[in-house]
Amino acid sequence: MAHAPHELGQAGEAAAATFFLALGYEVLARGYRHGRAEVDLVLRRSTELLVFVEVKTRSSEHFGPPETFVSARKKELFRVAATHLQEEMDWRGDIRFDIVALTLLSQGFRIEHFEDAFY
Repeated sequence: MAHAPHELGQAGEAAAATFFLALGYEVLARGYRHGRAEVDLVLRRSTELLVFVEVKTRSSEHFGPPETFVSARKKELFRVAATHLQEEMDWRGDIRFDIVALTLLSQGFRIEHFEDAFY
């Protein structure tokens, strides 16, 4: 089942959002942008925790696990966008940076969640 990379990425983000909703998170934003930086998902868990999620979706692990594709530059841009959003929201609670790695299988996605993945 072939997917264009953009479609695969969108399907992965939707699956990740559904995954977090089932765990009791509130999805505040999908594809939050600030300048050149983008955060795939911004979540809130209670009033205490804001979570910024990088979603990595791959059609296979042929080139390695999806979570290994988050570069230092991407992490820096991610931090910039997260800082801007915190200021915009006047957020005073804790924050966390997570990675969700999705690999396409015949019956859907395998989802791996890495809490506190960086910073």
